[in-house]
Amino acid sequence: MLQSMRSNAKYVWIVMFVAFVGGFLLYDASGLVDRAPITTSTVVAEVNGEDILYTDYTRVLQEREQQQNQQAGRALTLDERRRLEQEVFDQMVADRLLQQELERRGIAATDAEVVQAAQTQPPPELVQNPELQTEGQFDPEKYRRFLGNPAARQQGVLQYLESYYRTQIPRQKLFAQIASDVYVSDARLWQLWQDERDSARIAFVALPAESIANSAVTVSDAEIRSHYDRNRKTFERPGRAVVSLLAIPRAISAADTAAARDRALALRTEIAGGAKFEDVARRESSDSGSAARGGELGRGARGRFVPEFEQAAYALQPGELSQPVQTQFGFHLIRVDARQGDTLSLRHILVPIAQSDSSATRTDRRADSLANAAASSDDPKKFDAAATKLGLSRSTAVAIEGEPLTAAGRYVPSVSAWAFDGARVGETSELFDAPEAYYLARLDSLTPGGPQPLAEVRDEIRRRLAREKKVELLVPRARQLAEAARRTSLDQAAQAQGLTVARPSQMITRASLVPGLGQFTQAVGAAFTLPVGRVSDPIPGRDAVVVLRVDQRVEADKGAWQAQKQVQRQQVIAQLRQQRVRTFLEGLRESAKIVDRREDLRDAVRRQSAS
Repeated sequence: MLQSMRSNAKYVWIVMFVAFVGGFLLYDASGLVDRAPITTSTVVAEVNGEDILYTDYTRVLQEREQQQNQQAGRALTLDERRRLEQEVFDQMVADRLLQQELERRGIAATDAEVVQAAQTQPPPELVQNPELQTEGQFDPEKYRRFLGNPAARQQGVLQYLESYYRTQIPRQKLFAQIASDVYVSDARLWQLWQDERDSARIAFVALPAESIANSAVTVSDAEIRSHYDRNRKTFERPGRAVVSLLAIPRAISAADTAAARDRALALRTEIAGGAKFEDVARRESSDSGSAARGGELGRGARGRFVPEFEQAAYALQPGELSQPVQTQFGFHLIRVDARQGDTLSLRHILVPIAQSDSSATRTDRRADSLANAAASSDDPKKFDAAATKLGLSRSTAVAIEGEPLTAAGRYVPSVSAWAFDGARVGETSELFDAPEAYYLARLDSLTPGGPQPLAEVRDEIRRRLAREKKVELLVPRARQLAEAARRTSLDQAAQAQGLTVARPSQMITRASLVPGLGQFTQAVGAAFTLPVGRVSDPIPGRDAVVVLRVDQRVEADKGAWQAQKQVQRQQVIAQLRQQRVRTFLEGLRESAKIVDRREDLRDAVRRQSAS
């Protein structure tokens, strides 16, 4: 089989060579080679002294970007592209580190292992290929026929499979070595079961730090400096950009809404007339993710969808087709495939509410006027002049490095990525196109990320230390409360101090998020160590001191645990092995010497473009 895999390798390499030469000639003919700082030998990163070429990085990035463009049905925003760039870079670094580790350990795949894996363990993309499925399930017989088909050899599929398994099998061996000694005892399994199923009913009194006046505590400059020096890493901040925004909304009229509803009704009539729901969904639905699956939204309980959609879905009987249902996303046609209690399997077709052609044309013309007046300008005055000329209101927003910009509760695409990708203060962006509006941004200020100076975090530290001191001051009062509660009752002791006893409406577990106590706190843990009916000593927390009483405790069912112990062991071991591998990979990266030259290359390209 390996000989068959390799027999057509030359055709694959010929195709790759032609594609590369064609791309290189186009690149060379463009005149960029002599002028640009990037060549075919440019290095984008070094990993323990080994180079990652910029051409390889951009090739993988372009392939991934094309895939995501196709999946989304549109071009990626700058925010999405910046996130994709980081994912590709991290993956290429991880691949290089893994290869170095495999070579260090002498781990490889034998020919026999490659053949066996190719025959019995098809890659995920082949398992999911509809042509290799029968009634929605992977069909091993079809797969075997596929491998034996001359077309598979001619198209280089077997060559691809050999390359795939030459990479994957050694990694599987490495990961097996790393996690081979993972074991979990019965005692640990029982403890995990208890953490999820032991429950307690509690009552507690919280003495909040805010009840102490600020004047009651003093925080010295020396204490602030000492805290800052001990916790410098916690004061690292991402970059911060203040931007001015102009927006030209794609205003939706009543006529646009009516047109979308009419379109949804027409599709419903088509389905009621005999057309397959799945076929219409693939052809018409704007929800590209579910459309590829014939409108399928999966199986699940209540709480998955917006209220209007969910109310309509739960009113349907299995097989019934809804009338158009309007939500913030547009009009939906819903069909329930199956129902079991509150669990539904359903499909939908989404018809968005969009501007009419005439309205869209008017909006586009205003956007063109805005772009012509101010887009990509270095003169900040042009931004203001364009706003005045077009009667647009300027708004201000703060962008955080690495995060998409949100302004007035609405996502504004690409602006954050633009602001932190070499834009200069006073510069205006290009015009960004979003489904609900066109946006133009001006960079008004830029604060680099990194460790914040003490002067900028002094007040934050002062508040933090003052809160800690207030909690300390409350401990004696809490001790008096606890002692009084033991003599009388928690309610009487709290009333005497003008405090309120809190009683969570439901029993809690060790992992519960308890209002007033938090999650995984010392107070929550005390609910499972105190004897029932006992009042605790003061329990200091982050914002308060707590006095707690356990009123009831229900222990986990050991018989139920024994009945499922083996399944639990398999699940826990699988999780621990995954965690072991993740920890190993993180350690590889932390100990590696990685030189990232992407920012230098971006700067070089920007300088070249400006010259």
